[in-house]
Amino acid sequence: MIFGKTKLELKVGIFVFTGLIILAIFVLSIGKFRALTSGYEVNFVFNFVNGVKIGAPVRFAGVDVGEVKTIKFIFLPNEQKTKVHIAAWVKTKVRVPRDSDIWVNALGLLGEKYIEIIPGKNYGDCLRPHEELTGVDPLPMHEVTRLAKDIGTNIDDIFIQINKKEGTVGKLIYDDTIYKELEALVADVRKNPWKLFIKQKEKK
Repeated sequence: MIFGKTKLELKVGIFVFTGLIILAIFVLSIGKFRALTSGYEVNFVFNFVNGVKIGAPVRFAGVDVGEVKTIKFIFLPNEQKTKVHIAAWVKTKVRVPRDSDIWVNALGLLGEKYIEIIPGKNYGDCLRPHEELTGVDPLPMHEVTRLAKDIGTNIDDIFIQINKKEGTVGKLIYDDTIYKELEALVADVRKNPWKLFIKQKEKK
């Protein structure tokens, strides 16, 4: 019984040791892969980032090229304003022109937030390591809701005017004066088509 228990413990020990070796190889492989993939740091400044988190993807022209490394607040004395500073790691082969547009985008309507870089055209002037660009702030959800509400209110006002036969649209629908004038004009042209040619000659 003692020999059998020792044999079982030996098998368990070998299994655990093998697992640790495999895990170590896996971790070292990931680290080596990251080391071989060289890159540099660029910085982006926003007023509002709408939930971007550390580790969020950075995309260049729609392709994943890096990730967000740090997020912190900075105070700008000249503007008397607190802004969000994002440090991002991008691959060395990625050149970001200074005239690029930086956005906070989302995977779907409520999906993961990420940094989207829309490449500029001036590749003769690109960001160097640790330099920064100012990003375009995303529209907060409460402003989207307010905008939709304003549009709905305006549409309601238009329908109210139409029902009251007021406004340009209301008059076009309910007032038959314009319709009668157009009808008379068409009838006159049918009877006297030569008038069209006279008008053209007068314009010339």
